[in-house]
Amino acid sequence: MKAHGRVAIAHDYLTQRGGAERVVLTLMKAFPEAPVHTTLYDPDGTYPEFASADVRTSPLNRIGPLRRDHRLALPLLAPASSRLRIDADVVVASSSGWAHGFDTEARTVVYCHNPARWLYQTDEYLGGTAWRSPIGPPLMALRPFLKKWDRSRADKVDVYLANSRVVQQRIRSTYGRDAELLPPPHGMDAGAPREQLPELADWEPGYALVVSRLLPYKNVDAVIEAVRGTDRRLVVVGRGPEEARLRATLPDNVRLLGGLSDAQLRAVYADAGVLVAASHEDFGLTPLEAAAFAVPVVALRGGGFLETVLEGETGVFFDSPEPDQIATGLAISDKQDWDAARLLARAEEFGEARFIDRIRTIALEEGTGV
Repeated sequence: MKAHGRVAIAHDYLTQRGGAERVVLTLMKAFPEAPVHTTLYDPDGTYPEFASADVRTSPLNRIGPLRRDHRLALPLLAPASSRLRIDADVVVASSSGWAHGFDTEARTVVYCHNPARWLYQTDEYLGGTAWRSPIGPPLMALRPFLKKWDRSRADKVDVYLANSRVVQQRIRSTYGRDAELLPPPHGMDAGAPREQLPELADWEPGYALVVSRLLPYKNVDAVIEAVRGTDRRLVVVGRGPEEARLRATLPDNVRLLGGLSDAQLRAVYADAGVLVAASHEDFGLTPLEAAAFAVPVVALRGGGFLETVLEGETGVFFDSPEPDQIATGLAISDKQDWDAARLLARAEEFGEARFIDRIRTIALEEGTGV
């Protein structure tokens, strides 16, 4: 590897446990000396591995309610991001709408999970018509300013990377930029220690599993309805704004778990019989995590799942996130003779080493003057 200057990592906010945050953990392995810059950091809400990182936050982080729910900070994030100064030679930004806008003179490589979904896919992000959501009206009022801000910041980016073909196309249509496709690693080590959950002690292995943030566009409610009134057991792992609504009518054959450690999540994956992925995703990460445990998937035919699920080999598709279609997909999966070796091989194709090697090459070798 060529000699290089100082590298910094940037990310929108470290307040959740999801695929984007796992990418940041992988970036920390690729650039172990790099500080991590972010607007908000909630140690209890995100992965514990960040506790060992040099995390540098914006002044917004002093406000507790914003750390617990970053969506409350929406009107403040553009100015906060613009003032978040990064002193480095190379910035590798993991961005879904903010980190590409942090203030720096460095060469900037943006790993784009999606051009701001709340800005360009507002209704989908809020789970319906934007005007019916509490944050919808202020977001709609701010949208002209935010679009101008977003585009001006995107124009300053040196290199765009896309996590999926869907996002690659959105980057081109939104920003007029070409982006190399670099799928993220699944980051799930099936051989690492597992911790069984007391909440599932009375359940035999073989249940259906959903691993998802509890947001409207994730369609977790449709999966619950697909198993309601049946003998099929379902485990839902996730947190988010939809949690209270889902818990209010949760049937006895569904267990909703949140805030799991990686060891607990590995145990849940290992005991699952099938994963259900019903959300609109830009990259289909959870089917790869499941495949690492030889667990097949029943997935929505669309978005990033088309890039990670091999129909008939690692999963089956349904065409619309409706309970009856999900139930039909589960019935088809039950009859399939899944090949564990093929599932494991598919997960390996998206391993962490491949990602680290490519991101280091792009950030450190392909730039000029670094």
